[in-house]
This record gives sequence, C-alpha cells and structure tokens, in this order.
Amino acid sequence: MVANRKFRELTLSIPDSIELPHHEKTSFRLNKKIFATLDETKRIATLKFSEIDQSVFCSYDKLIIYPVPNKWGKQGWTYIALDKVPNELVQDALNVASREISK
Repeated sequence: MVANRKFRELTLSIPDSIELPHHEKTSFRLNKKIFATLDETKRIATLKFSEIDQSVFCSYDKLIIYPVPNKWGKQGWTYIALDKVPNELVQDALNVASREISK
C-alpha cells in the first residue's frame, strides 16, 4: 500500500521532477511534460508508459494496474490503485514513466 504522501515523495525523488496542479489532480512533470498524476481522493495514480511497458505493468494484476479506458489508455496512460501495490512496484513504474516522457 502506498500512501499519497509516499507517492509524492517517490515521484519528487526523480531528478528535476516538479509538482503542479492539473485540473482536480496533482501532476508531476519533467521538462514541462506530465509523466504521472495523483488523484488523492480516489487514491489512484496515472502514469505514462510505452505500449510494451504498459502491458508489462498491467500483467501484475489487471484489477490493480490497468489502461485508462479511452484513447488516453491507448497512448500508454495507465491507472495504478495505490491501496493495493507495494512501494517497490510504484518506484519501478515511476522510473519507467519518467524515462518514457524524457525520450
């Protein structure tokens, strides 16, 4: 289980990442590009992956990590239910997402 505070800490530990508001969520960015968002109320993170990385992370458990159900999901945006994943998985996912957006 990853608390909102811990998710923020893990995300901001990525060099040069910044936190900014994004509609009703919090966004985390590198070079002005969003690589993750946090919905603190629903306790869901959304991360940007490549198609291959999305499929790898979703294989963990499709009820816990799954594509956003629209065109955004087809572009690699993926939900992660923070109440049901370990810190290590979230840290790995954040590292992959930050690298993806830096390409």
